[in-house]
Amino acid sequence: MILAAGRGERLRPLTEQVPKPLIPLAGRPLIHYTLGMLRKCGVEDVVINLHHLGERIQAYVGDGSRWGLRVFYSLESRLLGTGGGIQKSAPYLAGDAFLVLNADILADLDLADVLRFHRNNHAPVTLVLRQDPDVERYGVIEVDGYGRVRQILGRVHAARVRRKRMMFTGIHVLEPAVFSHMPTQEEAFSIVDVYVAMLQAGERILGYEMKGFWADLGTPERYEVVRQLLERGDPALHRILAEYGGAG
Repeated sequence: MILAAGRGERLRPLTEQVPKPLIPLAGRPLIHYTLGMLRKCGVEDVVINLHHLGERIQAYVGDGSRWGLRVFYSLESRLLGTGGGIQKSAPYLAGDAFLVLNADILADLDLADVLRFHRNNHAPVTLVLRQDPDVERYGVIEVDGYGRVRQILGRVHAARVRRKRMMFTGIHVLEPAVFSHMPTQEEAFSIVDVYVAMLQAGERILGYEMKGFWADLGTPERYEVVRQLLERGDPALHRILAEYGGAG
């Protein structure tokens, strides 16, 4: 699932006329690379939630066939947040473990390896995490020596053990069992609230640490940083764009 319903308020004025997933980079909209990344790891079916200027996203992506994908859409008449958006998309997701990705990130990451890690460790949720010198700005996720998430944004009351302070990349793997922790009625809520409740109930949430290039293009400042990296010929960024930007 690609989370693409938001108004992109942090990216204004860029998103006043263009939805965030269609912001261009190297001649392609951001969502183009996300779809390419999903196809590369063997995904065949993708659901995209839509709200702000959603018809433009749907017009660009279509049925997904040019990426070798089948794309479905979950339309939100009102914004439901990350948790509510996933919940509303449950009919497309409930059969097996599924990936969820934010629409405004680029990552040099083997998603197939993330899925293997998730399945081998039998946890209901795996969060893709990374170390970052600005971890406080993004929000701290604390992981113990066994890769188990112990703290999310300071909201979990847990025994103090030695932990690694990391940040969430906007990529996660969920088992359908997570839906049992969500409200039964359609409503707006954050998936973070669900994860906090799961940790407080003693559920295992694991962290997969990625090491490669990662960028969040969710603000004009961060978008400009990536654009400058592109102009300077950053090899990791160019590799990502070349690898995932070929379809269509």
